[in-house]
Amino acid sequence: MMNAHVTLAPAPTLVADPKPQTPPTYDAQDLTQGGSLAQIHLNGQIYALRITRAGKLILTK
Repeated sequence: MMNAHVTLAPAPTLVADPKPQTPPTYDAQDLTQGGSLAQIHLNGQIYALRITRAGKLILTK
């Protein structure tokens, strides 16, 4: 009778998914410095962020 030696590969290491990044949060009143309008620059374009009298936000180009 012959002894057979079996070599097992190590078990794969399981890595948990990294915790999802929470996007940055900004207060609209801070962006408008207490007013109702802020300008936002993106890729050479200027956008207007407005807070309406009803308390809604409007972003326009």
